[in-house]
Amino acid sequence: MRNYTIIGLTGPTGAGKSTAAQFFEKNGFVIVDADKIARLALSAGSSCLSQVCGVFGNDILNGDGSLNRTKLAQRAFADKESTQMLNDITHPWIFLRVLRECRQNIDNGKNRILFDAPVLFESFSDIMCDAVVSVVAPEEIRLERLVQRDGLSAEQIKKRMSAQHDNDFYISRSDFVIDGSLSFDEIDAAVSEIVQKL
Repeated sequence: MRNYTIIGLTGPTGAGKSTAAQFFEKNGFVIVDADKIARLALSAGSSCLSQVCGVFGNDILNGDGSLNRTKLAQRAFADKESTQMLNDITHPWIFLRVLRECRQNIDNGKNRILFDAPVLFESFSDIMCDAVVSVVAPEEIRLERLVQRDGLSAEQIKKRMSAQHDNDFYISRSDFVIDGSLSFDEIDAAVSEIVQKL
């Protein structure tokens, strides 16, 4: 019998995932952040970064051996095939380290884990989750938030959003859905309700 629970948290950018994660943390969940682990994957000297250089060229590195993220983005996101090549290298690396971090938490008695992963479904990481929660919000609200958060133009944000899945993609694959356009108190209440059902 498993003595731990892993909840997957995902959703489109700007929907309010970070806010929901904070409320899960308040309810006793420890957060395993896929984005943080992904940054480690491409840190200077990592085997993962070496593989990425093998595909996209050594000139994606800065002089100090660190990744020039702008150069990689220009090549890796130029078309779907290139993006898939990057994902094929990074996703297994990230997944193994996510499993390791989950195991370390469980061994330390932290048996309620929230796996915060923007590409939870695309990386097939939902297979390790007991339940999946998606946070979604109307496109215009997400656009407004991202313009304020990232300092990019509305056109740049729209281009980024158009490459992502729509709300229905997340809703159809999730056990629970949170409306990220709600107030903080309402999101807090929604998270508490989900936790009680687990």
